[in-house]
Amino acid sequence: MKQILKVQSLKKYFPVYGGLLSRITGHVKAVDNVSFEINEGETLGMVGESGCGKTTLGRMTLRLLEPTAGKVFFDGKDLFNLKRKEMAMIRRKMQIIFQDPYSSLNPRFTVEKIIGEALSVHGIAQGNDLRKKIEMLMEKVGLSKRYLNRFPHEFSGGQRQRVGIARALALNPKYIVCDEPVSALDVSIQAQIINLLQSLQKDDNLSLLFISHDLNVVKHLSQRTAVMYLGKIVEMAPTELLNTKAAHPYTQALLASKP
Repeated sequence: MKQILKVQSLKKYFPVYGGLLSRITGHVKAVDNVSFEINEGETLGMVGESGCGKTTLGRMTLRLLEPTAGKVFFDGKDLFNLKRKEMAMIRRKMQIIFQDPYSSLNPRFTVEKIIGEALSVHGIAQGNDLRKKIEMLMEKVGLSKRYLNRFPHEFSGGQRQRVGIARALALNPKYIVCDEPVSALDVSIQAQIINLLQSLQKDDNLSLLFISHDLNVVKHLSQRTAVMYLGKIVEMAPTELLNTKAAHPYTQALLASKP
């Protein structure tokens, strides 16, 4: 199976300032020496409590944050050594779905502009061709093309997240970071979005890094699960195995707290 993403000894330390002169007095180790890989068409679940470094890690795999140390290889290319033009080409193949479907959408943009912006910026489609691609993406995520001229505030939370997913799919990416994409939604809507992500993954052979604190959601969606605690991955295993024979005490505690 082809490897799409490889993370090697990745670290991200944030400085802590103190004293009258605001000198650096220490560091918060948000991500501390993390390594893993994701294969083509695979979903890796990343679980852990709030503040353990999951989101920081996910954003570094997209080079939205620069690391303190370590490497990320995407399609065999070292992301942190790419120049601006090379990185712009790679960005077409990697996207993110944010946690809050409202704050991640520009309130002044219509759905048509939100979904079509990336297609226009990268020069992929213009005019009628752009409109057709946007309508096709909306249909793909279960939204009617009648909503093209609506603004984000006119939608429910689930519909807004579908808009966010359509935007992420616009450039036909190979890899998507799903940063707690269902945590702000009602349970019934969560199920719809999870099923949508599953069907899209199968249709397009997408690789997903699914970040969540909900082990039930991760169990339903991922083939492998990594457990993160205080910036480190403390356990990683096939999802079924991890849910039945967890080895690390923290993983066992997470499983015991499942509703």
